[in-house]
Amino acid sequence: MGEGKTSSYEKLQSQKSLADILDVAIGFEQTAFDFYTQLTPKVGKPLRYLVAELAQEEQRHVVLFTELRNRPELEQQIREMVDTPESDSRFSDAVHLPELGENPDDQSVLQFAMGREHTAMQQYTALAESTPVGPIRDLFAYLADEEMLHKKELEKLYYQVVHSGGV
Repeated sequence: MGEGKTSSYEKLQSQKSLADILDVAIGFEQTAFDFYTQLTPKVGKPLRYLVAELAQEEQRHVVLFTELRNRPELEQQIREMVDTPESDSRFSDAVHLPELGENPDDQSVLQFAMGREHTAMQQYTALAESTPVGPIRDLFAYLADEEMLHKKELEKLYYQVVHSGGV
C-alpha cells in the first residue's frame, strides 16, 4: 500500500456506528449518575447540593440518550458509521471511576467532576461536528454546551475552595 493511503481496514477501525457511540454515552452518563448518587452523602454540606445536582443532570442525560436511541424513525441514522473522535478513548475510559474513600475532600471531588465534564464536552463537541444533521447532532451539540456550562460552574467553585479557603 502506498505511503499516506489508509487501508479499508484502518478506515473501518476509525469509525463506529452511532448506535455504538450512543451506547457508550449512555454507559458514561449512567456511571456518573451512580457515582454522584453514592458520593452525595459522603461530601461536606457545602458540596452536597452540587453533587446531588450533578447526579440529576447525569440521569437526565441517560434519559435523553436512551429516548433518542430507541426512536424508531432514527433507526436508519443510528446504524450509520461516523468517524470516531480523537477523544473517544478518553471518554470510554472515563466510565472507570476513582475510589475517593468514605470522606473525600472537596478538592478531589471537584477535580474529578471537572475532568469528567471536560471529557464529555470534548466528546460531544466532536460528535456534533461529525454527525449528520438531525436530532442526534442536535443532542450532541446541546450536551456539549451543557457540559461546558457545568465545567465553568465547577471551575468557579474550585477556585473558591482552593484559592479562597472554602465554599
